[in-house]
Parts: sequence; C-alpha cells; structure tokens
Amino acid sequence: MKPSLIHLSSAGVSAIIAADADSLPVIAYWGAAVGELDAGTEQRILADIHPVRATSEPDVPKPIGILPEAKQGWMGFPGIAGHRCGRGSFADVTQVSYEHIPAAAPEEAHKITARGLDVSGLVQVTVEIEMLPSGLLRTRATLRNDGADCYRVEGLDVALPIPGRATELLDLSGRHNGERRPQRRSLVDGTHLRETRRGRTGPDAATLLFAGTPGFGFARGEVWAIHNAWSGNQRVWAERSNGGRCFLGAGELLHSGEIELQPGGIYTSPWLYASYGEGLDEVSGRFHTMLRSRPGHPPVGRPVTLNTWEAVYFDHTLPPLIELADLAQKVGVERFVLDDGWFLGRRHDRAGLGDWYVDPNVWEDGLTPLVDHVRSLGMQFGIWFEPEMVNPDSDLARNHPEWILGPQHRDAPLARQQLVVNTGHEEAFAYLRDRIVDVVTAHKIDYIKWDHNRDLVEPVNRTTGIAGVHEQTHATYRLLDEIKAACPWLEIESCSAGGGRIDLGVVEHVDRFWTSDSNDPLERQRIQRWTSLLMPPELLGSHVGAERAHVTGRSSSMSFRAITALMGSFGIEWDLREASEGDLAELAAWIGHVKRLAPLVERGTLHRLDTEHAHIAQSIVSKDRSHAVVTLAAIDSPPHVPGPSLRLAGLDPERRYRVTRVNVEGAEDSISARWQPAWWNDEVVVQGSFLCRIGLPMPTLRPQEAALLEVIAE
Repeated sequence: MKPSLIHLSSAGVSAIIAADADSLPVIAYWGAAVGELDAGTEQRILADIHPVRATSEPDVPKPIGILPEAKQGWMGFPGIAGHRCGRGSFADVTQVSYEHIPAAAPEEAHKITARGLDVSGLVQVTVEIEMLPSGLLRTRATLRNDGADCYRVEGLDVALPIPGRATELLDLSGRHNGERRPQRRSLVDGTHLRETRRGRTGPDAATLLFAGTPGFGFARGEVWAIHNAWSGNQRVWAERSNGGRCFLGAGELLHSGEIELQPGGIYTSPWLYASYGEGLDEVSGRFHTMLRSRPGHPPVGRPVTLNTWEAVYFDHTLPPLIELADLAQKVGVERFVLDDGWFLGRRHDRAGLGDWYVDPNVWEDGLTPLVDHVRSLGMQFGIWFEPEMVNPDSDLARNHPEWILGPQHRDAPLARQQLVVNTGHEEAFAYLRDRIVDVVTAHKIDYIKWDHNRDLVEPVNRTTGIAGVHEQTHATYRLLDEIKAACPWLEIESCSAGGGRIDLGVVEHVDRFWTSDSNDPLERQRIQRWTSLLMPPELLGSHVGAERAHVTGRSSSMSFRAITALMGSFGIEWDLREASEGDLAELAAWIGHVKRLAPLVERGTLHRLDTEHAHIAQSIVSKDRSHAVVTLAAIDSPPHVPGPSLRLAGLDPERRYRVTRVNVEGAEDSISARWQPAWWNDEVVVQGSFLCRIGLPMPTLRPQEAALLEVIAE
C-alpha cells in the first residue's frame, strides 16, 4: 500500500491522517479547517511528517503514530505497553489495513478504522478515529491476543500531535467542595502528567487538558484539548521532546496484573475526545454540541428539583417531609428527592449502607404515604442510593465479606465509615440491581440520586486476588444500564461526594450531575464556570441553598443564590420551613424566570466573558442570536470602580438589542440604591456591535452580589 492521506473535516476543524501499510495511523495535522488540498500539497504533507534528522536522533527519523512505538524513536509513554512474561514488550505493528467510511449525512461521523499486527507481541491492534459533526475528534484502540499464551496489558495510550506554538498548558484540580480549579503553566521539555488513582474521576481530576498559544483565554488564542472518557483510574499527559515535538495523550491507568488477555481476549481503551478551537469557549462548545446531539440527551425543561438533604439530614419522619413537599410545590418545584436515611438502620452515616430495604422502624407504612402526597401535588418523586459503597455495620458486609472490593486478608482503610462493594462480583451485582429495581418499581420512582462517596483504596477482587478498578468501572456502567432498562422511565443523577465523577464515560449512563456538595453560591460561581467547559448547563445540578451555607458558613442574598443556580439545572437544597413568606414569594418568582428561560439556558451557546478577577460574567445566546441572558457576579472586592466595560459575545453586530435587568417583585434590591449606569434601571436599545465591541458600563457590585440581564433582538 502506497502511503496516502485521509482528510477528515467538520465544523471548521480538519484532521489529516497519513495511512501506510507499515504503520498505524499518523496524525499529520489537527487544527483549523484547511479546505480542499491539491495533489502537490498532499505530497508535501506526506513528506513533512518525516522529521529532519538532528543530533542524537535516529539516522532515518520516523513519524510518531497515534499509538507511539519505540521503533519510531519515541521516548515518551508507549502507545502499547504489554508483554508475555517479559517477551514482546516493544510493539512492532505492521501489515496495517485501512477502512475509511465518509459521513453519509451531516449528523453522522467520518470514520477510519486501521487494523494491524504487533509481530513482537502477537497482538492484533485496531485503531478507530472519528470526526464528529461538532468538530470533535475521538479515537480509541483495541488489542486482541492472537498468541497461544497470556498477554499482560500494562497500558494503551493514544497520542495526538500539537504544534510547537502551543506553549501553555491549562488543566483543572480541586478538592471536595472546591472542585475544578484551574492551574496554568508553560509546556516545557519532558512530561506533564496527571494521574488518577482514586478509582473514580475524582474532585481533583484534570477533566480537560488544554494546550494553547501564549495567553490563550475564553475567546482568544488557538487551543487544543483532550478528555479521557473514563470514570476509573486514568492518566492524561502532555509531552514535548528535546527536539520540540509535542503531543497530548491519555489512557487508562492499570494496576499491576489488572488486564491479562488469554488467547482471543480483547482490551479496548477509553475514547479519547479531542477538541480544537479559537479560545476555550469554542473548544468547550464542541463538547456541548456533541452531547446535545445524542438521542438520549435530556429534553428542554429540566424539572426544578428539591433535595431534602440539607433540610432534614437523617431526620426521616413523615410530618416535616410532608410540610417540605407542600412548600416545594408552592414555589414551583417539579421533582421532590428524598435523600440519605430511608433504609434499614440508617439513622447516621456509620451504619446501614448496603441494606437497601425501606426501614419499617422509620416508615411504618412504607414510603407510600410520602410518595402519594408528593404525587398528589403534581411533583415527581426521587430517592437517594449509594450502591457502590457499604458500611461495615450492615447485613450486607456481615453476610457477604466476599462482595467487598479490598484486600483478601483484611479490610481496606475506612473512609466516611465505608468500604466498597465489588460491582464486578456477579452476586453482588445482581443483589444491587434487584434491590434498586424493586424499590423503584414499587413506587415507579422517577429519579435516583446515585452517590459515590469514597475513593477505591486497595481495590482487590477478593475472589481472584486481582486489582479490580477496570472491572468495577465497566460493571457499574452495566449496572446503571440494566436498572434503566428495567425502569425505562427512570432518570439518574451522578453524585460522587458532589462532583467527583463527571466525565464523558459515565455521561452515557446518567442524565444529570451533582456538581458539588457546596451550595455556597460564591464557590459555585467558580466551580460551575470551569465544570461547564466539559458539560452543558442543563446537565449540572445547581441549587439554591440556605441563606447561611451549610458547608462554608457564608451568608448570601436570595438573588445571588438564585442567579447563580439559574445557569445550571436549577434546584433547591434548603429547608423551606425556615423561609419567610417574602423568601418563598421571591424564590417562586425566580423559579418563574428559570422556567421561562429554560429553552435558552438549556440549548444556547455559553460564553464566558472577560472581566477583572473580582467578577464572573457569562452569557448564553440562542442559536439564531435573537435572545441572550447574561449573569454578572462579584466574588471579591473589585480593583477598580466602576472598572472596564462589560463586553458581551455571540450577538449579531448588525441587529439592535433591548437590554433589560431582570429582577423580581418584592426582592430586596440594595444594589440599585447606589450609583449605577443609566442602563441599570432603565432598559436600553443598542446595536450588537456596541454590546460586543464597546460594552456596557460596569455596574457597582459589592462582593456576593449578582445581576441578571436579558438581551432581546428588536
């Protein structure tokens, strides 16, 4: 086979793949669309993927493939890491065949499948590359053991090249109640490595690894980004060689001995998603577009949800819950979720977890009285589970120690008084599935808040003695799917001590994410801003908490809490019995705006606006650019008053727009009592070019004050 190029292009992005029978695919180019290429240009690209020889390079330098091999002169993470008792540890893939399936319709992907044989390890290697309609590139690899004995897989990392002008890196870290905090650094020679060994994505996950031109921001600079669509252990990395070649890569992080392929056995890596754009917003928008194009994506009009946790904690008695449901219906709630505490022995967090039966000592008549009352008010009913965890003080742990994921000779260290249930154990899997389905079908429950509150420490399958994170992750995906197949009306929210499991692996099995256990709106402004780089607002639960936040103790106004929550899947995490009549009326009015603006918030294009560090501003603009909503929040004392003008994004510069500050009747509006620009109290009509290029004079906001603007084309 003579080397050739396959050009994939969609939504302003091109990926040019060099196909050669002697090599797995080589990404010759990935970035802005380049248009049609003539024969001379294609030959130039084919020639240029062979780097010029430099000092200490191989005599005949070779291009680095999508699964980098040592024979290509690659000194970073190997694409294929495995062996047969030490033999065949350096991949040598040849005899590669290519299949190219162009997109048959605009909503379909361009696909390339390459198959070759690693003659060193006797492993068949398959690489899939897809260009999605959104402009996202995604790829994964599969190994099949064609030998006569066991092949041990230690890694399967996919790598994509980035140009040398991408000299800055950005990824995320964080902690419980402070998830997804950005960290930026220069891309220097060597490896920038982020590993997750928690057995779940984790609050400190990189989430996305961005590389860009110097000073890239939300709306400026070229940016390349990758995301590993996997909920278990993983690594993502950036590598720059001392010759200047740069790559972004990722793969599942495997424990020793975790994947042993018997003859004919198969291992497939997670999908690696890759996005290119001008600025972080365009990169992010491609993920949002892809997610919203899925047939199973939640429809517009996400139910306004009330969760009972911070209202009652473990106090599960019927009268207060009935009162809470009545107040929820009064303010416009559409889904009532009963949190932790309803099952056997669960009066605190030290016992009962794993015994998924309604506790008759608490619920003498079962859940029926509460469920029926909630339904009589026109609301859906939801309930909390934490299926993957167990308390040692539970019947499950006492009766089935073999179901625990942990060392064979002792328990793993406790965390939150919990051990881990091995969902890869078929009996444990069947128990969890059947108990959850029984509870859900008994009341046709509409919604599960699915929690996961601890890391997987020493995750050993006690039956086999082999590390079990890979098996656990796939089994949990299957558990979610089988429950939803048995209960097709059911929606599931992924909660993992808040936002500890948010990724494109689990998103295929759930309908919503609990973004963080912190309902402090000041913290949420920051957390939601960065989490939304991957997930669109309608998938991110964002709730109005108590006036004094339970996690931080910080107090904030209703408007600050409501405006913050409006830019996500809106809900309430507050004991409404504490609220005054004025509070309830104001909350109901804000919920009215939430429902009115839902089609825009849940399908519009999100722009993160440039401001000084003391403010967070964002806008969501409709597809036809006729309607936008803008939030502006002060998270600190501003360095300048009034400060730089607020420039919007995404509007049509030729159209005229009416700008109105949205407030609710009866709300305490201490902001407007101070000096403000003219547009603050009186709507204005101006050109889109003015709003985008000149901007509105900045209002004066104290810390923890927020404003909501609506922008409508004339």
